[in-house]
Amino acid sequence: MDAADVESQAKEISSHEVENVDAIEEFSFTGEEEKVLVRKIDLTLLPTIWVMYLLSYLDRTKQVLLRQGQARTLIANAKISGMEVDLNLTSNQYSIALVVFFVGYVVFEVPSNLALGRSRPSIFLPSIMILWGTLTCVMAVVKSFAHLVVLRTIIGCIESGFAPGVLLLLSSWYKQNEQSKRFGVFISAAVLSGAFGGLIAAGIVESLDGSHGIEGWRWLFIIEGVITIGFAIISIFILPDFPSTTRRLSDRERQIAVVRLTKQHVTAATEDTEHLSNLGACKVAYQDYRTWAFVIGYMVIVGSSTLTYFYPTLVEGLFGNASTKKINLLTVPIYGVAFIATGITSYYSDKVPTWRGLIIASWLAYSLICSVLVCTIYNFEARYVLLVLMAAGLWSTNGGTLAYASSAFAGMHPQARGVALAMVNALGNLAQIYGSYLFPESDSPKYIMGFSVISAMLAVGVVVFLFLHIWFRQRLRSNLVQ
Repeated sequence: MDAADVESQAKEISSHEVENVDAIEEFSFTGEEEKVLVRKIDLTLLPTIWVMYLLSYLDRTKQVLLRQGQARTLIANAKISGMEVDLNLTSNQYSIALVVFFVGYVVFEVPSNLALGRSRPSIFLPSIMILWGTLTCVMAVVKSFAHLVVLRTIIGCIESGFAPGVLLLLSSWYKQNEQSKRFGVFISAAVLSGAFGGLIAAGIVESLDGSHGIEGWRWLFIIEGVITIGFAIISIFILPDFPSTTRRLSDRERQIAVVRLTKQHVTAATEDTEHLSNLGACKVAYQDYRTWAFVIGYMVIVGSSTLTYFYPTLVEGLFGNASTKKINLLTVPIYGVAFIATGITSYYSDKVPTWRGLIIASWLAYSLICSVLVCTIYNFEARYVLLVLMAAGLWSTNGGTLAYASSAFAGMHPQARGVALAMVNALGNLAQIYGSYLFPESDSPKYIMGFSVISAMLAVGVVVFLFLHIWFRQRLRSNLVQ
């Protein structure tokens, strides 16, 4: 068969035929063609979403205790740099400004993914970025607590569609044994943001404070917002849509993208795919017990990861009244080890996809041991080492759980899969709301309550993922797994 015949064959197979088993068997492509396609997607999709998520996470209200309850993300660094004084904020008002972000963020994730399933990711996701980037710039001119709360609430509603949208897009392009590495790349942006976000913000404040009569904390919002808007515009021309609808591929490449997924029982939306109603998609996701199992499992991981709030406090305890810059520097090794562990785990998880549940459960058990030891050891140096080790386990399971959930939901209708993934991410992120209360200043320096709660959550996580591992393995053996 020459090239012309191959191209003709590709065009003759419609989207409807691709879903037909016989048509799938008839459509042929070489392993080299598939490798070229995957490489092409890797070079366009992964770098784009990595930068997008990095910019998103820099503005994520991941509260971290830093000198008397201060935090270290974009808004957190703005507080350190004078926002709290300029706006006359009380500690309680500042906490409210952080928490309101997650109200809309959690509520609107599912509706947003339903909308994404009916639209083009290359337009939908960058549009979200442009909106939140614009509002981030607007935050530079806030004059009161009320303005701050309103803007943070709106940004949370808008940004809610980004992370679950990316999860749905990734799950729509890669086979089940390819997803762990890609989700690991996605999560690595958050890890690096935690490592260097504070240092970058400190550099901006130090160099621009007072420039053109504008306070340093306001420059933080302006610069981060402008960069976000700029990259969002660029991503419109790079980000692919779903496999059967993207305009970045040729006809044959689209067919290969759809067929290779269908052969692994990963449902892909095509022009002829029957659309479920929003209620119908929600019903399919809500009634699947796997959704709720992963919700519980991911809530455990995100909730346990709130120990990141404790890092700067511990470092300060180690070195006394260290400068903010030094404290940020000393938290870098924690994230550095987590970054390496996440990469290694993601790489090898794709080689044994049926063992992902056991891998996650093992990492959680490992982190549980570290957490229990922290409850019994009060030496600062020893605690620092334990937290470095513990962080490696928690970050490694974060991306691994998202890949595991995506693989488990592979056979769902694409719209229902979008709802299920959004539910896992949304309800898991509820931990961002209550997590900041696990380490009250009154519980220092031992913080027994926080580590006891985290230990209990980790124990629940071990049970959940062991259950999922055993159940999926049994289904696989009986040829019932999708």
